[in-house]
Amino acid sequence: MAGRSNARHESSPPAPPAPLYTPEERLRRDQTPWTLVQGILAPVQFIVFLVSLGLVINYLVTGSGETAATVSIVAKTLILYTIMITGAIWEKVVFGCYLFARAFFWEDVFSFLVLTLHTVYLWGLLTGSLTIQQQMYVALAAYATYVVNAGQFLLKLRAARLQAEAEAASTGGSAQ
Repeated sequence: MAGRSNARHESSPPAPPAPLYTPEERLRRDQTPWTLVQGILAPVQFIVFLVSLGLVINYLVTGSGETAATVSIVAKTLILYTIMITGAIWEKVVFGCYLFARAFFWEDVFSFLVLTLHTVYLWGLLTGSLTIQQQMYVALAAYATYVVNAGQFLLKLRAARLQAEAEAASTGGSAQ
């Protein structure tokens, strides 16, 4: 057929994704004590979340245990505020900005939704503008967004590990 070329159009291979950390950022990440703080607070928050989730569900199913559920939600929220503040400090040290660093932009955006729902819970609790039942449902919504956000961060941790392994393999060193 006239006008058709038999030459295959070869597309270039996709560009590799931007590394999560530059070498300088990785060095700052590894040297700052805020990395350890985040590494401790994240699993503590997850454990408190699991306990609190059980207490909230127990209250919603049985109608008993309101105080325990409430205390656990407040504890989870206070830990969340702490991890958000220390995480912002960590981002400042590692990336040079308190929030919305290139590598964690979407995680930070979603973190604000998590933070907003936890804050709505506290507002409802402190002002009495939400019934106990409504407070518990807001807590469940906050917890659902927290699970998504935690998943985002776990994927970033995996990406960082894979990046370090790939770099170590290409340089013949050991992964960090």
